[in-house]
Amino acid sequence: MSETAPIVALLTNNDDDIYCFRKELIEAFVGNGYRVLISCPYGEKFTLMQDVPYIYDDPVIDRRGTSVVADTKLLIHYISLFRKYRPAVVLAYTAKPNVYGSMAAHLLGIPVINNVTGFGSVLNESEIKQKIIMGLFRFIYRQSDCIMFQNSTNMKLAVTSGMVVGKEPGKKNVLKSLCYGIAGRRRPRRNKDYILLPGSGVNTSRFSYLDYPKGGKGKRGETIVFNYIGRILKDKGVDDYIEAAKRIHAEYPKTEFNMLGFIEPTEIHYEEELKALEKEGIVYYRGSQKDVRPFIERAHAIIHPSTYGEGMSNVLLENASSGRPVITTDNPGCRETVYDGVTGMIYHGGDVEELTECIKKFLSMSNSEREKMGRLGRKRTVKNFSRQIVIDIYLEEIEKLIS
Repeated sequence: MSETAPIVALLTNNDDDIYCFRKELIEAFVGNGYRVLISCPYGEKFTLMQDVPYIYDDPVIDRRGTSVVADTKLLIHYISLFRKYRPAVVLAYTAKPNVYGSMAAHLLGIPVINNVTGFGSVLNESEIKQKIIMGLFRFIYRQSDCIMFQNSTNMKLAVTSGMVVGKEPGKKNVLKSLCYGIAGRRRPRRNKDYILLPGSGVNTSRFSYLDYPKGGKGKRGETIVFNYIGRILKDKGVDDYIEAAKRIHAEYPKTEFNMLGFIEPTEIHYEEELKALEKEGIVYYRGSQKDVRPFIERAHAIIHPSTYGEGMSNVLLENASSGRPVITTDNPGCRETVYDGVTGMIYHGGDVEELTECIKKFLSMSNSEREKMGRLGRKRTVKNFSRQIVIDIYLEEIEKLIS
């Protein structure tokens, strides 16, 4: 590739974000003649990116820290990085890269596309801290060239709070955009410089349909397998998952509850709890996996009990694409992935009683009914949440910015 080809810079805080959610996007950039600069703390998933050419930068990001010194160093790092490579456009994901990477790019006059993958735990912070953080987002986003949202709730919050204004804001068009999350339209509606995406999209070829496993009804016959896949984090609803597993397993011994994902350093107390639960045969902690597909293949359903500030849950999209029914909350970023009662079940986040009843209802179904639910979920996901939709929108926006 030509050394003079324009550079697209991707900033994020975790290697999962690169390999699991952006690999196909990066490949599309390279295929369309762009060089790619990835700025992300090193992780083992980069070993799976060896077939993709890119320039690598390894920043130091304290994802949950509040140190002014550390954050200032990160800002200076981004300024130095952009001066060295002069990217044609910066794509920022996750909180601190969105804030400090955008700030550095704005200072140097580089176009920025922010991707709001959810407001994370910010919405669960104290009122004062939440106002400070959201105010910082507002300051940054209003100077960016394009903001991409992954669910209609986050976009509505950003619009009503003045985070984004659009070049020519119009109430009618905003309302049309908000319909995407409810109606599941194939193409997102636009409002000049903010766009509603179908999440990060899912690679429906990689997460192809998997034959549905045999299964009984939880008391006899083949074991029914449930998975939780995600970070081991209180806001992700892991306490509800564990409690529901305890209740169900006591009544339905032919059930298996798995948990896959890394334990956040701030939540290290879960290590001992999960070890104890595994000894009792209630919950099995499978650790962080490079490839979750073998675990999805064994499972009859995914349970995602999140009350976190999601963008759009890729875990749910990957499972639905694989033909697995989804049990999840009415939380924004989760509910959009499910057609309630058809491709899965939705319950009120934080309500363990309701979650337990959903699981019991699922266990009462015949295995052919569960299989049908998974097939319909696959069909809906392919139509509305293909990653190619997201790739096409990014290429179009970048071409507009650098042409």
